[in-house]
Parts: sequence; structure tokens; C-alpha cells
Amino acid sequence: MILENKLGITVSTELARAEEQISKSKALDLFEKGLLDLFEVGTFEGLAQIHKYLFEEIYDFAGQVRTVNIAKGNFRFAPVLYLQAALERISQMPQSTFDEIIEKYVEMNVAHPFREGNGRSSRLWLDAILKKELRQVIDWSQVNKEDYLLAMERSPVKDLEIKVLLKAALTDKINDREIYMKGVDASYHYEGYEVYRTADIKDTALCNSRN
Repeated sequence: MILENKLGITVSTELARAEEQISKSKALDLFEKGLLDLFEVGTFEGLAQIHKYLFEEIYDFAGQVRTVNIAKGNFRFAPVLYLQAALERISQMPQSTFDEIIEKYVEMNVAHPFREGNGRSSRLWLDAILKKELRQVIDWSQVNKEDYLLAMERSPVKDLEIKVLLKAALTDKINDREIYMKGVDASYHYEGYEVYRTADIKDTALCNSRN
């Protein structure tokens, strides 16, 4: 079933392409305009701000807590009935060490607060926390897709694997545009979005604005 969208698109492949192009451009805007430093860091409100910015041109539900239960494979994310309470608890979790931050990230993944776009927005949210608290971010281009997905799948039971994987990819280049763009592309690759490169999208937009 294709999600209802503001673009009026009724073909899933066409929607996926449009969503990737628009939201990747918006993701780069988040970096270039410094918005990730202005949004709340480590709370659901901050995550909702990121999600809304990425997807508001595509979905009416951008930035809003989902009202339906969702699952991926055999795993069911937090039930709608308990979702609000879970988000309030996660927002209050500590985030002063790497382990605490990843534990918070894992809990937010289990909550999966949005109808669509959870992974892509929450990885930006995670980096914002790491940047503020540890002056580091993850170089997602160094994190293998299969390793990441398997580690995240197992993380609700045991989070050591995802901690080791992400810790090995930490970098102190927190304001490096190239690392950020490659990170966005890697993040989208995990979800199967890989038609456009973030750098190319922005370059195309700049060329069009000059013509």
C-alpha cells in the first residue's frame, strides 16, 4: 500500500524517488543552515523537528507521532497505546557517555515514533547528540549496511554489537560537509534509497536556480 502524500503520487517507485530527492536536499539544508544545532538535542521534540523538516513537503504526518501500530518482519515496534509514555521516558534518558547515547538511540528505534522515515531522521538525531555531548559524530560511510541492520535488529536484546560497530566509525570531523553528505547517502542506502547522491542533488538545484 502506498502512503498518502502531498505530491499526489500513486506509484510506489515514483514516490520513493521523489521522497529521496526532496528529503536528501532538505537533509543537506539542515547541515548548511546550522539547524541541527538549533533544534532540541536528545529529546523526542528534537527528533520531531528533524523529521518534520525532512518530510513536510511530502507527508502530512511529518513530525507527528504515528497513530497506527507498525512492524518490520517479525518485530513489532512500540504499540500506539504506550508510545507517548515511551517517548517521554526516552527523552529523559541520560546522554553524557557514548554508551548512554547509543542506549538512548536503541530505545528510540524500538519506539519508532513516525509512520515513515524513522531511521533516516533518528540517525541525524543520534549524530546531533554525539556532537553536542562528545564533540564527535559517526562517519556512516564506514558502517556496512548488513552489519548495521543485523546489529540494530539484535540491539533490543543485546546492544553491545551496535555499540562496537558505531564506536569504530566515530570521527571528530563534526563540521565536515563531505562526511555529512556521505553519511546521508549511507543512511538512505540502509533503507534502500540509492538513486541520487546528496552532492549531485544540491549541485543540480544550484544549476537550475542560476538558469
